[in-house]
Amino acid sequence: MNTAAFCVLLLSAFIHASWNYLSKKAGGGIAFIWLFTAIAAVFYCPLAIGVILYEKPDIGLWEIILIIASILVHLGCFLVLQKGYKIGDLSLVYPIARGTGPLLTCILAVIIFHEKLTLFTFIGILLIMASILFFTGGMKKLKEEGALIPILYGLAVGAIIAAYTILDKAAVSHFLIPPLLLDYCNTIGRLIILTPFAVKNWNDVRAEWNNHRLEAAGVGIFNSLAYILALGVMVFAPVSHVAPIREISILIGTIMGSVLLSEGFGRVRVIAAFLMVLGVISVAAG
Repeated sequence: MNTAAFCVLLLSAFIHASWNYLSKKAGGGIAFIWLFTAIAAVFYCPLAIGVILYEKPDIGLWEIILIIASILVHLGCFLVLQKGYKIGDLSLVYPIARGTGPLLTCILAVIIFHEKLTLFTFIGILLIMASILFFTGGMKKLKEEGALIPILYGLAVGAIIAAYTILDKAAVSHFLIPPLLLDYCNTIGRLIILTPFAVKNWNDVRAEWNNHRLEAAGVGIFNSLAYILALGVMVFAPVSHVAPIREISILIGTIMGSVLLSEGFGRVRVIAAFLMVLGVISVAAG
């Protein structure tokens, strides 16, 4: 992976952590998801049309199947993530989700794309697992009432992240679907699926617009931008390298949660974040 691609992934990681911070600040919920999705649909529409006219992608049956599968998995990720943020801290749910995601992605990349894993990769996996134990506060923390549920949400989001990363890697590198177009199809699909709920609960949507319109705009623009940048690198780079490097966002997200949102348990989580970053770098080096 060249320096330019690495820098693009670092930028993607920062943008990714930023939209998660905005989402947690807003409080989330399905109405909020619909609102930022609608904003993204409007904002990226001219760019998507430009890609179609300029690149003229060949979209057949298999491409359509991949796009639909990607839409459903991404939507599931948003719904589970928003629920997790309502229950747990950003600096707990976000790092666990983003740490387990690349771990599972690397395993699937070996099975599906026949990518190679080395000793560094296994060391990285152990570091990630150790950092998750730090984030949970150890076995004593796990025994506390209500502590396990946010952790399970984080793990669930991590598994979903691995699923859509593998799907989207196949879409952009093997089936040559343009990254921006793939992400925009996800946006439109999510908008269509959630619109009946939004219409039925329009008062909730109006409340989100009145109270969190800036956060919704930020999430709508940054969420797509972060992933489009990562997909662009994924076109030519192994997914087992791209996924771990993106997880520098773990450190950024943890600092945002601990400092900007004044979430407790900050120092231990920051240490755990550094440990997790070492793990994902080791996976990438492998």
